[in-house]
Amino acid sequence: MIILVLNCGSSSIKYQVLDMKSDNEYSLLSKGLVERIGEAVGSITHKVPGKADCVEERPIADHSAGIDAVLSLLIDPEKGVLKSLADIEAVGHRTVHAGEFFSESTLATDETISKVERCNDLAPIHNPANIIGINAARALMPNVPQVMVFDTAFHQTIPDYAYIYALPYEYYRKYGVRRYGFHGSSHRFVSQKACDALDLDINKAKIITCHLGNGSSVTAVCNGKSVDTSMGLTPLEGLTMGTRCGNVDPGALIYIMQKEGLDAEGLNKVVNKKSGLLGISETSSDNRDIDTASAAGNRLATLAHDKLCYDIKKCIGSYMAAMNGADVIVMTGGIGENSRTVRRDALRDLEGIGIELDFDLNENIDGDNWIISKPTSKVKVIVCCTNEELVIARDTMRIALAK
Repeated sequence: MIILVLNCGSSSIKYQVLDMKSDNEYSLLSKGLVERIGEAVGSITHKVPGKADCVEERPIADHSAGIDAVLSLLIDPEKGVLKSLADIEAVGHRTVHAGEFFSESTLATDETISKVERCNDLAPIHNPANIIGINAARALMPNVPQVMVFDTAFHQTIPDYAYIYALPYEYYRKYGVRRYGFHGSSHRFVSQKACDALDLDINKAKIITCHLGNGSSVTAVCNGKSVDTSMGLTPLEGLTMGTRCGNVDPGALIYIMQKEGLDAEGLNKVVNKKSGLLGISETSSDNRDIDTASAAGNRLATLAHDKLCYDIKKCIGSYMAAMNGADVIVMTGGIGENSRTVRRDALRDLEGIGIELDFDLNENIDGDNWIISKPTSKVKVIVCCTNEELVIARDTMRIALAK
C-alpha cells in the first residue's frame, strides 16, 4: 500500500511517501519539505533515494497550493516516484491535539475533524494548520482514505492523579485543563523498538523514553502504556527546550508580567520563543551550537547545557520513583540520538539508582539500537532512532485496510 504522510505546520509541510508491504516491510519512495507558505517566495525540497535533491523556489499561496505542488512533484516524469495520483492509496496526517476525544488514530471525517477543531485553543499553532492540511488533501484526493494520527493519543492511559493540575477542578470540567502530553507517536515507537532490540516483553517492562530535540519530552511507559509524561496541557511544560522554558514557577511569570508590562501575548512570546537554551545561553536554540560555544568556554552556553542535562536526570529519577524502578532508558530524537555530551551528562552519577553508563560506548556510538550502559547496569540504556512517519504510515495502513 502506497501511503502519503503529511505533517502540516503553520507555514510548512513535511511529507513522505512509503510503500508499505507490512508493518515491518516497507520502502521510502520520497520525502521532502515545503517551507514559507504564504510568503512572497516559498521553497520546496524534494528528495528521492538515489537521485539528486530537487530544490525549487516559488510562491506557495496556502497549504492547498503546497500539497498540490507536492503531488505534482510526486508524479513528475523525471523527479517523481508515482505514475499517477491514483497510486496513492491512503494519506496519514500528523495531528497534534485531540484532547480527550481520541485515544487512537482515526479516519478523518466531518465528525472527527469537528472534534479536533474543538481542541484548537489547546494547540493554536499546530491544530489549525493540521486541519487545513487535512481538508486540502481531502479536497485534492476526495476518494482516498485520510487518517489522523494524534500526538496526544498514546498518553490517554495516564491516570487522573498524574494528569490533573492542582487548580480549581472547574477549569478541567469547563476547559479541559489537564496534562495531555505530546510526541506520543515517537514514545510509542521507540518503547516497542527498544524492547524488541533487548528481547523484552513490552507488556511486562518499565521503560523511560527520552525524546530530546528542539522540543523535548520524557515519558514513563509501564507495561506498554504511558503512565506519565513531562509535557502538559501544551508542549511548553517539562524540560528546558530550544526556545521553550519548560517548568517555571507560575509566580515568576506573574512577576515578570508585572515588571515588564506584558500582556498574555507578550508573555506567550517570551516563554515559547525567547526562553530555553536560547534564553539562557543568549547564543542559540540549537544544541549543536550550545555544545560548540560551551567547548569554547562560553559560560552561559555551559549553563544552558547543564540545565538541560539536570532536567533530564531529574525527570528520569522521578519516573523511576513513579514506576518503582525501570528496565530500560531510551534516548531518541535529534539530541538524544546525536549528542554524546547531553547523554553523558544527563546519565552520569546515577549508579545509586541502577544506571551505569559506559562512557566509551557513548562516545563511539555506531548505528541504531546502540546500548550505552555497562553489562553490570541494572537499568539498560539504549539509543534508538525514532520514526514518527513510520508510525503514522502503519496506523494509516491498518485503518485504511479496515475501512
